[in-house]
Amino acid sequence: MADINSQKVPLERIRNIGIIAHIDAGKTTTSERILYFTGRTYKIGEVHEGAATMDWMEQEQERGITIVSAATTCFWKPHFEVHLEKALYRFNIIDTPGHVDFTAEVERSLRVLDGGITVLDASEGVQSQSETVWRQADKYNIPRICFINKMDKLGADFFATVTDIKEKFGVNPAIMVLPMGAENDFRGVIQILEQKALFWKDNAADTEPEVMAIPEEYKEKVAELRSALIEQIAETDDVLLQKYFDGEEISLNDLKKALRKAVIGYKLVPVYAGSSLKNTGVQPMLDAVVDYLPSPVDIDHITGINPKTKEEETRKLIPNERFCALAFKIQTDPHVGKITYTRVYSGILKAGSYIYNSSTKQKERIGRLLLMHANEREEIQEAKAGEIVAVVGLKNTKTGNTLCDDANPIVLEGITFAEPVISLAIEPKTKSDQEKMGLALAKLSEEDPTFSIKSNPDTGQTIIGGMGELHLEIIVDRMKREFGVGANVGTPQVAYRETITKSAEAEGKYIKQSGGRGQYGHVFLRIESTDRGTGYEFVNDIKGGAVPREFIKPTDKGVQESLERGFLAGFPMTDIKVTLYDGTYHDVDSSEIAFKMAGSLAMRNATAKAGMVLLEPVMKVEVSTPDEYMGDVIGDLGSRRAQIQGTTSRGTATIITALSPLAEMQGYVTILRSMTKGRASSVMLPSHYEIVPSNITEKLIAERKTGER
Repeated sequence: MADINSQKVPLERIRNIGIIAHIDAGKTTTSERILYFTGRTYKIGEVHEGAATMDWMEQEQERGITIVSAATTCFWKPHFEVHLEKALYRFNIIDTPGHVDFTAEVERSLRVLDGGITVLDASEGVQSQSETVWRQADKYNIPRICFINKMDKLGADFFATVTDIKEKFGVNPAIMVLPMGAENDFRGVIQILEQKALFWKDNAADTEPEVMAIPEEYKEKVAELRSALIEQIAETDDVLLQKYFDGEEISLNDLKKALRKAVIGYKLVPVYAGSSLKNTGVQPMLDAVVDYLPSPVDIDHITGINPKTKEEETRKLIPNERFCALAFKIQTDPHVGKITYTRVYSGILKAGSYIYNSSTKQKERIGRLLLMHANEREEIQEAKAGEIVAVVGLKNTKTGNTLCDDANPIVLEGITFAEPVISLAIEPKTKSDQEKMGLALAKLSEEDPTFSIKSNPDTGQTIIGGMGELHLEIIVDRMKREFGVGANVGTPQVAYRETITKSAEAEGKYIKQSGGRGQYGHVFLRIESTDRGTGYEFVNDIKGGAVPREFIKPTDKGVQESLERGFLAGFPMTDIKVTLYDGTYHDVDSSEIAFKMAGSLAMRNATAKAGMVLLEPVMKVEVSTPDEYMGDVIGDLGSRRAQIQGTTSRGTATIITALSPLAEMQGYVTILRSMTKGRASSVMLPSHYEIVPSNITEKLIAERKTGER
């Protein structure tokens, strides 16, 4: 493979794309085919053989899943008819995980991409995690194309999946290809606009398709689909719509040009089909990336805030603009240390130069710049607007930080992550493991913003939190393998929260006299319940200086520290608004510590009157089971306090959706497998927090008290 960086392409021929989907839809297999067909790898790596290029971690290869997003750069020259220049295009690709436990990897990748390929399983349609990643991409307005994969699988249904795309994603799908056959008879696709059949003779080999005339039995269906597609495209463009109404012929070039505009404007979503495993249908999809997904030029600009003026500013996504970039991922590499994955939005980043981190207000030095290919790397001297590179040498930069030019600071929108829903206690096996464990956990939490570390002051244990059992299992496994830390692990604990149901007011008075200068802090607080998921809000409503300004922050700190400890069963409190509305102070004895203590005491007094309740995380559960086990599965879910939301049939399987408390779902996958002889599968996604029934609350409080003794 030629040196990547020596192959310069203009900005309009760069595509920053991500491959996103539900677990097992075939994202990594599709990525492997892309790398192979673009000449980036000489051999196709198979996920089921543990040899996929993009799944380079040991844990990924053993489990056959993607855990961390992998970035690579490759080049593609369109194979078929495209309306853009038929030249070399540069694809910066990020393959993201499908498992909900690694949602942070998807979130941060989507934040820096310009376009996406959503891979769907033709026999399963749009599954729950597909919907989740689709909504994540919606948040960042990312234009997408859909690739309906596994057309060779039993139960594959192209049109049912297209209907799913329309209904579940709420978008307007544009059918670009018609599959020829399905399941064992799947042989290729017909391009609707070009009216050509692409036939793969030997799908076990990596052959190019044979371009043929449309077979007789498909002509009528293609004509019907083409007419519908032209109408869809014309509706997005006034000039074409007029031509369409006048019965004029619209040229293929004009149709593609209008479709590109509609895709970038998120009015249409082109749908392709194939089987990545059988090397079928991937090349037309790559041509679609060139034809319909945006380059940085199409995105035009990015908006941020000037930290000095607090005014909104824009940066053009071109090299001769003031420099700005976003750090979206941190990775610890055993050979080069800390690597920071960075998307350069504007300007040029040079190795050895100094840049300004406007999020932390610190100067940083760029050591080396690397182009990544999964876990392989190639050193470069500079990175221009539109590129995704890895930077070595940044010491204080975290995920979501903006890097920019010192003289022209800007802060770009950061990245938001979900709160952990499950935790477990972890302790080092030996004295020598103790020091190593602290270092390993610090590095892993720097890499993964959804992984939290806390220490329990009562027991002295370290508590780690994450997005699911698998997430924490991988963290512990990585500690052992990458950092050589032996650890004893407790059983996973659900992340309960406490909240209030009523408003209440109370005072907190902290007076201490012990000879010499005393301590005096006195506050009045009002607490109110807020909507689920809003967290904590502090309002300063002090009039006439009843509490001096320098004591407001300490009061807030005292309140927050008491919220961390909780008042009902020792779980953190949430969804609460605290208003400081009155108080008194002493000229000599008042201090920050006294007001901090007063804030904490006032909270204890107020919560006692505010109807405290426990909240628990509720999961959206989706089970796909053969029909004969449906009754058993529903009965078992019912015994787990689950509310069945609905069932849908797809071929010989039934898909059951339910809402169930996480506390009842631990180890569910194993139980489901034994109940259905290994034929059912399930997916769990965090949904929301709900009040715990009073009998279970009492049991939890009793358990906590017993545990503390």
